[in-house]
Amino acid sequence: MIEISEQIYREIAASLREAIGAADYFNGAVEYESEELYARLVTTAIIYRREEILPEGKRRVIADVVPVWWELRTEQTFGEVMNDFSFAELKQYLIDDE
Repeated sequence: MIEISEQIYREIAASLREAIGAADYFNGAVEYESEELYARLVTTAIIYRREEILPEGKRRVIADVVPVWWELRTEQTFGEVMNDFSFAELKQYLIDDE
């Protein structure tokens, strides 16, 4: 079984944030690849946002992400392997808590 490290969570979250953009709904996939691992997260999620008022103006940031469905498939050179991925863990890297 593959242990999903903090670094992998951070990289998947960064890719997912970019794919989500300013949307309030996401249905799609993001990928992570290293020398030892290929991972593909497919998800449908509702994105909740809050508005922040800054001196430069307003911005809508991610307040919560509610997955409707998700699957993280992981592969190594010898084929598909199970993993310990948790969407709850991923959420902590997606939510703007600044």
